[in-house]
Amino acid sequence: MDIVTQTDITAFPLLSKGKVRDIYELDGSTLLIVTTDRMSAFDVVLPDPIPYKGVVLNQLTSYWMERFTDLVTNHLLETEFQNFPQSLQPFKAQLEGRSVIVRRTAPLPIECIVRGYISGSGWKDYLQNGMVCGYELPQGLKESDRLPAPLFTPSTKAEIGEHDENITLDQARETMDSGVLERVESISLDIFEQAGAEAEQSGLIIADTKFEFGLVDNQLMLIDEVLTPDSSRFWPRDSYRPGQGQASFDKQFLRDWLTKNWDKQSAPPNLPETIIEQTRDRYLEAYRRLTGKEIHVTP
Repeated sequence: MDIVTQTDITAFPLLSKGKVRDIYELDGSTLLIVTTDRMSAFDVVLPDPIPYKGVVLNQLTSYWMERFTDLVTNHLLETEFQNFPQSLQPFKAQLEGRSVIVRRTAPLPIECIVRGYISGSGWKDYLQNGMVCGYELPQGLKESDRLPAPLFTPSTKAEIGEHDENITLDQARETMDSGVLERVESISLDIFEQAGAEAEQSGLIIADTKFEFGLVDNQLMLIDEVLTPDSSRFWPRDSYRPGQGQASFDKQFLRDWLTKNWDKQSAPPNLPETIIEQTRDRYLEAYRRLTGKEIHVTP
């Protein structure tokens, strides 16, 4: 399986290129999403990829989407490369294991974040005013404490290089239909609760995560990525200790290294091989624990 940082699917037009995913238009209602091994952190794409990261994100997303079809329809049409149209078969090295064919949707204008523990930007907000996205929290919480109940805390969607901003539910209602907002809040919390219970059986805590949704003819669909190491904080249960940052099977390990070794103003640095390998191994371990399957990689 190849490491992929750039794609060139000449049979179809490139619709958009994100920090991690390249999206091609197959026809007016169908898209090809390719999840590359590009790594982003602090809203920039780093110069070095994380090998097989795209495969982890793609396959873990498909796993969770199929797991929760009883709660919400998703945009997946085909997940297996061998079943892709003949016109895509010449691009096997770029697509196998890391691509899906999906329905084209109209994405909602918010990211749907669910927090079960207080960490990251939520912890910073709490230290400033005792609140997170309009929710007043109990006094005396410590970093990484479990919240009394999971919180639905939407954010804006920023362009590449800009920052998402946490917003309140009232602010979210200003951007979209309130009925749709209530539905995505309910679905997001339900998925988080069920996935969290499953993850704990695998020795992982899902501290927080983000979901995205889109509409097709007023039908709500789960889209983008679901419960991956890029979109979630996965903490090992056996080492969890409130009052501090946690060991993790997600990109926080890399963020911590960058915080110590980069001023976030200049161009991002090249990553040492040991940091690349340790980040890769965390992604692969998260996939193994959550799905019970292995992704076989070239040493």
